[in-house]
Amino acid sequence: MSRVLVGVKRVIDYAVKIRVKPDKSGVVTEGVKHSMNPFDEIAVEEAVKLKEKKIAAEVVVISVGPSQSQEVLRTALAMGADRGIHVEVAGKEFDLLQPIHVSKILAKLAQDEKADLVILGKQAIDDDCNQTAQMTAAVLDWPQATFASKVEKEGDTLKVVREVDGGLETIKTKMPAVVSADLRLNTPRYATLPNIMKAKKKPIKKLAPKDLGVDTTPRIEIVSIEDPPVRQAGSILPDVDTLLTKLRDGGHIK
Repeated sequence: MSRVLVGVKRVIDYAVKIRVKPDKSGVVTEGVKHSMNPFDEIAVEEAVKLKEKKIAAEVVVISVGPSQSQEVLRTALAMGADRGIHVEVAGKEFDLLQPIHVSKILAKLAQDEKADLVILGKQAIDDDCNQTAQMTAAVLDWPQATFASKVEKEGDTLKVVREVDGGLETIKTKMPAVVSADLRLNTPRYATLPNIMKAKKKPIKKLAPKDLGVDTTPRIEIVSIEDPPVRQAGSILPDVDTLLTKLRDGGHIK
């Protein structure tokens, strides 16, 4: 396996309380802490582990987004990736960017870079789409192994343990392939200060979607973004009869 491509997305940090804009056109991003999507961190870690085991020769990280996306690329480089590719999409175009656009970009880069494996986080925590890995595999016409909790190379194939509703499913897939990382695949490492300094010297190639022949014209319109309804406070009732009365009065039971 010569080359692994990993997609990384810059998202609002998981610890930040999300605020909706007054005009309900989106969420507040100005002055808000951003970081790498947690599932993408897991994907980077798995790719770096493959390189450390001498299974992969090179790890290339890709981010599609505004200029600030280079921050998460530098983080991935500090974790052990070799080089980065930044496909710049900004402003309103980025707000309306969908997995179909990103998957076409990733697929083209996978072909251009002659990748043997593409690893993506199973979903981004900002939009929760869980579509990019599947669509990328479809565009490339490659096998896919989603929700991976364990990845092993066996000869010319990959053995992947998947997390499914009924437990764990083990599959084998030919390569090249697309894998999406689930939560229990690994625990991402922290970037050390020396590696953070080294990452500053690693190359990041800057592209635009048009350079790859990908049309990112919006296919959707955001009508409104709302806060979730406020949960009503609970109450403690003295006995079952009072509970039944309250349920009847609320129309929950007859």
